[in-house]
Amino acid sequence: MPVEIKTPEQIEKMRIAGALAAEQLEMIEQYVRPGVTTAELDRICHDYTVNVQDAIPAPLNYKGFPKSICTSVNHVVCHGIPSDSKKLKSGDIVNIDVTVIKDGFHGDTSKTFVVGKGSVMANRLVSICQECLYLGIEAARPGNTLGDIGHAIQVHAERNRYSIVREYCGHGIGEIFHDEPQVVHYGEPGRGLQLKEGMTFTIEPMLNAGKAGVRLLPDGWTVVTKDHKLTAQWEHTILVTADGVEVLTHRSDDTIARRIGTEAEAVAS
Repeated sequence: MPVEIKTPEQIEKMRIAGALAAEQLEMIEQYVRPGVTTAELDRICHDYTVNVQDAIPAPLNYKGFPKSICTSVNHVVCHGIPSDSKKLKSGDIVNIDVTVIKDGFHGDTSKTFVVGKGSVMANRLVSICQECLYLGIEAARPGNTLGDIGHAIQVHAERNRYSIVREYCGHGIGEIFHDEPQVVHYGEPGRGLQLKEGMTFTIEPMLNAGKAGVRLLPDGWTVVTKDHKLTAQWEHTILVTADGVEVLTHRSDDTIARRIGTEAEAVAS
């Protein structure tokens, strides 16, 4: 299946959707505190999406998913279902994955938050995973390949003695939530699809503190590490530009993602 090259009009709509998704992660941060339930976080995000942003929470009812965001705590790799029974405590890490639909286009992003005071091990895992995301973004330039992205992520993760989840990956995005190409977070330089201006996709590495093995729980959504060790994930939606990359979901606190985009704009000008 060919990878869609976005038109300038489509790109502008994706910028809007991406900005809304980023804004939602900024909004929810103040609520990520010990004692809050993941269901409360879901309700806050849902209300913000619908009532403030006049947008649609893409995960809700997507292939049967029952909530508006994903909340993946500690050893949950991805697709954690918010619950009234899951109360965050100090030292937890939680990935909040939000996707909004605005005017038919998707903005998809996630961040792993440390709740209260995290352990040295948890903070290091979260930090290295974010660095892997940045390295993947910097490799997403026209003429490079998907293999270049995966290789940059894999080398940094393994150098720091973390394993990479291989069953789940980034994806093309636009009017379709999960589109081509599949963006795996490991690989060989120069291999795979060559990147072209106008491509939009997510990069969302998942790093495990233990082994790479994962399993799917009976609910059909929640993915956990087999050894129950910590896992972290970060995600941005990006656009390949003529001379670099634009991070469509950069947040005000994400200075490195903003820098990458600024550098690309400077080269283009």
